[in-house]
Amino acid sequence: MHLQRLSLHQFRSYEHAELDFAPGLTALVGRNGQGKTNVLEAIAYLATFRSFRAPTTEVMIRDDQPSAHLRADGLRRGDREVLLEAEINRAGRNRLQLNGQPLNRPREALGVLQVTVFAPDDLAIVKEGPQLRRTLLDELIVALDPRADGLLNTFDRVLRQRNALLKQCSGRLDDGAALTLDVWDAKMAPAAEAVMQARFDAVTALEPEVAAAYRALAGADVTVEIRYRPTITPGTAASALVQNRKEDVRRGVTTAGPHRDELELLLRGSAARTHGSQGEQRSFALALKLGGHRLLTERIGRPPLLLLDDVFSELDPQRCDALIANLPVGQTVLSSADRLPRTAVADIVHEIGEGQIRRVAG
Repeated sequence: MHLQRLSLHQFRSYEHAELDFAPGLTALVGRNGQGKTNVLEAIAYLATFRSFRAPTTEVMIRDDQPSAHLRADGLRRGDREVLLEAEINRAGRNRLQLNGQPLNRPREALGVLQVTVFAPDDLAIVKEGPQLRRTLLDELIVALDPRADGLLNTFDRVLRQRNALLKQCSGRLDDGAALTLDVWDAKMAPAAEAVMQARFDAVTALEPEVAAAYRALAGADVTVEIRYRPTITPGTAASALVQNRKEDVRRGVTTAGPHRDELELLLRGSAARTHGSQGEQRSFALALKLGGHRLLTERIGRPPLLLLDDVFSELDPQRCDALIANLPVGQTVLSSADRLPRTAVADIVHEIGEGQIRRVAG
């Protein structure tokens, strides 16, 4: 997979901009706050149809504009060239086109462009609560099999409906609410089982890749483990919902299920979030992304596009050199506010400043 050109119109800080990308390494350089991350965000949006920086898409539209437009062309899948376009609207639905043909749902374009994104905020995956780790795992599951997006959406929809009913009960369950809860439990149990199985399978495949990536970054043979800890024992979702019903009604929320599960990250047998140094935690976060990238490359037969946002400012010189030495095969786009590490040789360099993009090398 190779992205050749990206066009931005009324997107973030850009009124209009175009830039090319090398099959290997493309670098975006410039001071902080000049729009480097905006370019990476645009690429990632065309792959996932959401922002990795903000919960809503409206913030990606330039001030006082009704919409933003993105265009990725020169995308190659095998011997075919693919054109992917997106219109992000402040009011109304966002729109997508694939090879000039409108798509009804974003899901129809999942997998056309696949990316792996690492941003400075990803340190929170290791340091903070389990929600970010569940999200990381679920995003990997969808990348491995875009059909899993439907499975996760089904579980989320049923969970919302079940929680809404529990809240309406106000701590008391009458016969009518009990019958309705039976209906939602019958839908939730198989969805929960499927989500748990997909997560177990993903973690089993991911762990050796993450361990290898971490050792390459750290330059040391360190024990790295990833453990999926579900709140419901697999195979017992239906009975667990019944057993937990009294507590669920009392609290007005579903107290156990995939939405409460944990992904444990261990270094030398201890939790990385509490026992790892800042450098170790940052390396673990990056290894999680690189490990997923390696797994995707193996499973889909081609490397996703790797996006590294300001990664060098967060790593010591040794780890910077180790990252450059172990960049996966394929296309990488990285941003840097400082000079590139001495070992980094970019095929194309774009200088970004004041909403303008200028190709300075390659």
